[in-house]
Amino acid sequence: MTTKEERFNKIVADNEKRIRRICRYYAPFEQDSDDMCQEVLVNIWKSLDNFRGDAAISTWIYRIAVNTSLSFAGRSVKQARFRVDADLQQLGKLIDDDKSDYELREWQLDAMQTQINQLSIIDKALISLVLEDLPGKEIASIIGLTEPNVRVKLHRIKETLRQSLQQQLNQQDL
Repeated sequence: MTTKEERFNKIVADNEKRIRRICRYYAPFEQDSDDMCQEVLVNIWKSLDNFRGDAAISTWIYRIAVNTSLSFAGRSVKQARFRVDADLQQLGKLIDDDKSDYELREWQLDAMQTQINQLSIIDKALISLVLEDLPGKEIASIIGLTEPNVRVKLHRIKETLRQSLQQQLNQQDL
């Protein structure tokens, strides 16, 4: 039988990169991201005894990380900035055009990040989970929506982002 500390250490070891990415998405500065990550770890520790195993441990971790990140921002949660920094190429998952040249691709990714920052906080959370390559069923469980609702929302978000990028592209004449 393992102790709570051993279970916690294993969970952290298995999920630390995911937790850090989620926190980085919602923290405007590195120090905020570190603080947010510590808060996530505290919440995992506090909740560990209550984990019933109804969902996969990774789903449970994502739920804690996303909810903690959203609440960490407090009153300014609606203005929370979505930050992708080093993983900017991850945003390419939302762009279907694989034929873009490097300059156009960089412009699209920068514009995409700007557009994501204008989304509602729930839509930002959905996009962050898509960027983590989670399946729709798991995203639904984390966010608390039905799977069909998640699919519809993601389709609408992606379509809105595509249309916005196309409008900007036409205005930039790239």
